[in-house]
Amino acid sequence: MSELRDAAMSSKAWPFEEARRVLKRYQKAPPEKGYVLFETGYGPSGLPHIGTFGEVSRTTMILRAFQEISDLPTKLICFSDDLDGMRKIPGNVPNADSLTEHLQKPLTSVPDPFGEFESFGHHNNAMLRRFLDTFGFEYEFYSATEFYASGQFDEVLKRAVDKYDEIMDVMLASLREERRQTYSIFLPFHPETGRVLYVPMKSINRTDYTITFDDEEGREWTVPVTGGNVKLQWKPDFGARWAALGVDFEMYGKDHSTNTPIYDKICRILGAPAPEHFTYELFLDANGQKISKTSGNGISIDEWLTYAASESLSYFMYQKPKTAKRMHFDVIPKAVDEYHQQLRAYVDQDVKARLNNPVWHIHGGDVPESKMVVPFSMLLNLASVSGAEDKDQLWGFIQRYAPEANAQSNPDMDQAAGFAVRYYNDFVKPAKVFRAPSELEREALIELRDGLKAWDKGLDAEELQSLVFACGRERFDPMRDWFSALYEVLLGASQGPRFGGFIALYGVDETVALIDRALAGELL
Repeated sequence: MSELRDAAMSSKAWPFEEARRVLKRYQKAPPEKGYVLFETGYGPSGLPHIGTFGEVSRTTMILRAFQEISDLPTKLICFSDDLDGMRKIPGNVPNADSLTEHLQKPLTSVPDPFGEFESFGHHNNAMLRRFLDTFGFEYEFYSATEFYASGQFDEVLKRAVDKYDEIMDVMLASLREERRQTYSIFLPFHPETGRVLYVPMKSINRTDYTITFDDEEGREWTVPVTGGNVKLQWKPDFGARWAALGVDFEMYGKDHSTNTPIYDKICRILGAPAPEHFTYELFLDANGQKISKTSGNGISIDEWLTYAASESLSYFMYQKPKTAKRMHFDVIPKAVDEYHQQLRAYVDQDVKARLNNPVWHIHGGDVPESKMVVPFSMLLNLASVSGAEDKDQLWGFIQRYAPEANAQSNPDMDQAAGFAVRYYNDFVKPAKVFRAPSELEREALIELRDGLKAWDKGLDAEELQSLVFACGRERFDPMRDWFSALYEVLLGASQGPRFGGFIALYGVDETVALIDRALAGELL
């Protein structure tokens, strides 16, 4: 066993822990289907949101960890439940009124309000695939519409007819009394309108695998369960899909966790072992509400990429998946800086530490070198005090601080500079609130200004930090009050960078001028 595989078999990084659980399934014999199957599901009822990407990125991390500890072939499927009926009209689409007449139709039968694809389901599937492709995920895309219509699901649907009573017993035990009266695991599509019908079954025919039901107007219909004439209710569909495909692993949000025993039982009733599961905590918006595809709250996929590189999003997804996370714009700078901190740490780590480092899982072991010579948070403060309108202005400061850096050899730095200007103008600038210094803070600022006027030690960040510290040491207890004053008086922010590093980047003379402006009340 190689050193890397040996370390992976004992790594406490959560992707390896999950991968080892999957591997235990095949300790005695390899999978009959020829590969280990990882699946992630997608409900395209609205535009894809960042939580959707989180499932695929985290599943990919576990798949990569599995590939490190096993030579068994693997496959990742992204399954879109695009046969779902449109229950309500999303609030974040154009031409919303035009969708009213298509309520309860499968999403792939609803016209695309954007006018770009053959249906709303196809549009949302394309949005998902486009984004997954930009990250280089290796996956196979499955559409429920195609899966049902092509006959790939027919054998399991027939088995569901044979085992109808057994599956119904599982489902009825989980339902309220009034729901039990009309519940069926099968949802037929109306032969005329195409709408998804939530109606009770009059009969289940096990000889020709048909179902008989009345529509809303009382007309009786009999249709085969095969060939795309029906779909399964979402809970039975989970277990049936696992059985049909032979799924070995799937993760989902904790809102599904209470249904896991139901999914598992139905999968086993249909003749297949239940997969391994991983339940993650939900993503919340700025107000602590669950992110929803339909309401479009939180950050969209494209919005994150407007302000930061994709790797920072992957880093955010890696961190503590079993802890609820606020997904709002203010988490982006921290994610960017922590990602680059981990890149820099990776270089000097041993094998065991590298496998515990998030960047190994983000990049599948092929970890790049960080070229960020200035933290993203520092760039934001630099954009703030310099009033930068484009990244070239920031480069003037960066190259004085790090003369060897340039846009060609430091592409991530160049990209981050552009992101910083954009982020500053959209989020930081509107929220800036300067205040006047107190008498004590004024004394300390004057001492700092005078110290900088006499400064002759170059742009050493640590030396400058010592000067900043000395000006506040005798005046402030705790010292964080001094640093808070610097941020609030000079930067118009409640928090900020290590100030010695900021002076080194912004410039000694420029900082003197900034303090003078603050003392004169010009920043208010």
